[in-house]
Amino acid sequence: MSDFRFNERPPTDPVLLDIADYVLARPIDSPLAYDTARLCLIDSLGCAMAALAFPACTKLLGPVVPGTTVPHGARVPGTPYVLDPVQAAFDIGTLIRWLDFNDCWLAAEWGHPSDNLGGILAVGDWLSRGAVAQGRAPLTMREVLTAMVKAHEIQGCFALENAFNKVGLDHVLLVKLASTAVVGQLLGLSRDELVNALSLVFCDGQALRTYRHAPNTGSRKSWAAGDATSRAVRLALMAKTGEMGYPAVLSTKTWGFYDASFRGGEFKFQRPYGSYVMENVLFKISYPAEFHAQTAVEAAMQIHHRLSTLGRGSEDIREVAIRTQEAAIRIIDKRGPLHNPADRDHTMQYMVAIPLIFGRLTAADYEDEVAADPRVDALRGKMRCFEDPGFTQAYHDPERRAIPNALSVTLNDGTVLDEVCVEYPIGHRRRRAEGIPLLQAKFREHLAGRFAARQQQAILDASLDAARLDAMPVHEYMDLYV
Repeated sequence: MSDFRFNERPPTDPVLLDIADYVLARPIDSPLAYDTARLCLIDSLGCAMAALAFPACTKLLGPVVPGTTVPHGARVPGTPYVLDPVQAAFDIGTLIRWLDFNDCWLAAEWGHPSDNLGGILAVGDWLSRGAVAQGRAPLTMREVLTAMVKAHEIQGCFALENAFNKVGLDHVLLVKLASTAVVGQLLGLSRDELVNALSLVFCDGQALRTYRHAPNTGSRKSWAAGDATSRAVRLALMAKTGEMGYPAVLSTKTWGFYDASFRGGEFKFQRPYGSYVMENVLFKISYPAEFHAQTAVEAAMQIHHRLSTLGRGSEDIREVAIRTQEAAIRIIDKRGPLHNPADRDHTMQYMVAIPLIFGRLTAADYEDEVAADPRVDALRGKMRCFEDPGFTQAYHDPERRAIPNALSVTLNDGTVLDEVCVEYPIGHRRRRAEGIPLLQAKFREHLAGRFAARQQQAILDASLDAARLDAMPVHEYMDLYV
């Protein structure tokens, strides 16, 4: 047993030092990473604009105390709010995440690296406005893109080998960690200050996955990432004041994160930090659906078309067999009643039933009005999910990163339709050329739902011109979304 009375300060955990050194000293020289980051930026902000149509989301936005004004504060896109960077990070992060339509990363852990953009944009905008007010040069969007690449890399590299979900913790811990790292760099933290901030992340109590799983699934899963990126800004600002850190926050026996929260395990890493994650990130382009089901939805759309050509409909289906990966079984294979939209968009059977019945899947299809159609639950009851070990292997293969699903439909008269198997969703790197025009069309559609034509064009002109976007001050870009 360790003698806790021996009070010599331990050395700093190498995990913290590696993150700090990467963020502060590692240049990003990958044109592909920057090209993908620009796509990620417009996709994330487009998702945020679409979320503004949902009162359950917008009720959470704005200053904590109504009427608060913040000189040179950060803007919340699509709203009139100008907030302090901590609250702005919450609002932007919540908007981006609300519809479960932003980018994704799947491995031992999963998550949405663009969740970090809440903190990055809030701090970047706030710093940029403050610099101009003091006669200094503002931050540029190139600095935002670099922070995005690095945040993606930190969150994604942790996720490759470390399953926080298996110890009951939510993946937004990694949002808090990655956001703290890159926001700390934007704020000008020294190496020691940044290590202190990172240690404070692990000293926090971490979010449970309770709100993502049956029988408790609820709307917190839509604002948990906003909360995490906001907390990151708070911790980085505290470290900037000189607040102390805790060097062995991970490895200290009994009281450290490994023993107290990770069941005694230690973090494992597959690769050094670079730009791998941004280069290979997955985009949700066609459907606002939990990513393990994206290819299942695509297969269901093909089957809907096939049924239509046969003059059949969902009422003619006797059974649907869904071959899938182990992760999908663990997260979204769900039977019984579904209680709210957050419950439905994390249920494989619901996400397959809607396209089989209607030939579509939109954010509105998770709302009560559509869910009340008796055909939906009737069809859900005819489905069974089962793991294909080959699919699970392809899912974990770092060279493939597949998300396979296969649907086999048996009709009431005994006819068995040919199985439809989709290995890679439209937003996968292997389908990037096919996906980019559709991703840009998704962005245009989301802008059209919020802004007049002239303002839409101004946003598009800035966002789709790489050189212009890179050089643009952050506050000027954010002003386009007012």
